[in-house]
Amino acid sequence: MSVSKSDNALIMFVNGVGVAIAYGMLGISLWLSTNVPLATKGFWAMAILLLTLALINFVKYRFDEKLSEDRIARLEAARNEKLLEEYSGDKI
Repeated sequence: MSVSKSDNALIMFVNGVGVAIAYGMLGISLWLSTNVPLATKGFWAMAILLLTLALINFVKYRFDEKLSEDRIARLEAARNEKLLEEYSGDKI
């Protein structure tokens, strides 16, 4: 039996891209700026804010996906146990 994928994979991918873009923006800003004017500080602040939000979402969706997989595994184990009990009960 195969487990169908939810939208969490797409959301995690989008958040992963957001994390990469935020790191890239921060790296470019650090590379190009030597005197660090106020505009650059604002750019850094936005990049760090976006990075933080993306990481929070990334962790949340990974946690949700893991909980969903665990719940499905427990349901399948309970179903299999019930089937085994019914099968062994018929023979005795």
